[in-house]
Amino acid sequence: MEPPPPPEMRIGDRERREVDARLQEALADGMLTLAEYDERAALCWAARTRSDLNALIVDLPEPPPSEPTVALETAAPAAPAAPDSGMLGRAIGGLVTAAVIGSGIFVGIQVLSADDGASVFGSKTVNVGSGQQRVEVGMMFGSVRVIVPDDVSVRPSGTVVFGSTNCNEACRTGPNLREVAVEADGAFGSVSIMRQSEFDRAAITDRNRDRDRDRDWDDDSDDDSDDD
Repeated sequence: MEPPPPPEMRIGDRERREVDARLQEALADGMLTLAEYDERAALCWAARTRSDLNALIVDLPEPPPSEPTVALETAAPAAPAAPDSGMLGRAIGGLVTAAVIGSGIFVGIQVLSADDGASVFGSKTVNVGSGQQRVEVGMMFGSVRVIVPDDVSVRPSGTVVFGSTNCNEACRTGPNLREVAVEADGAFGSVSIMRQSEFDRAAITDRNRDRDRDRDWDDDSDDDSDDD
């Protein structure tokens, strides 16, 4: 009887950040829709093994190879490595673990106390009214989309641990724009802040892409039927 295969090694936040960066690039290049990015980003920060992450980027092209860096001849020689100390390493590891646990408890409290909406293991859309001046949202292993009016300039704040806050067009300042404070707290997910017109454009793009995809599928089905 063959022994069972060894368990798959777990991954850490460095691998999750790398995959999330690739997903953001795919969103910016139009390879992913906003809804697809939100779904994959939530799964990315909840992933535990490399196979979990690979499933999220298996249909995306490989990033271009980075150019090799050339060391300068005048660079100072590297300092000798400090002697390894097991006790010091364990002490630093304990401090880091305590800091992560403490920040997770703090963020969890902030998420649960968000006044305008929170997402836990899912996605949520929060629409900001014309008279609102402050918005509080939270997410944990999920994604939140905040839609603000077109006459608003957003001032983001809050704490997002092991995740991202995206605010491109909505955070631009300009004349005749009123300021709205958006406090976003959370961990292992993403927060997207968009103006209404930006959201509408993205929705139209998503619908057109889905329509083209369905049309291509129907054409392929018709070709298969003709072959038969």
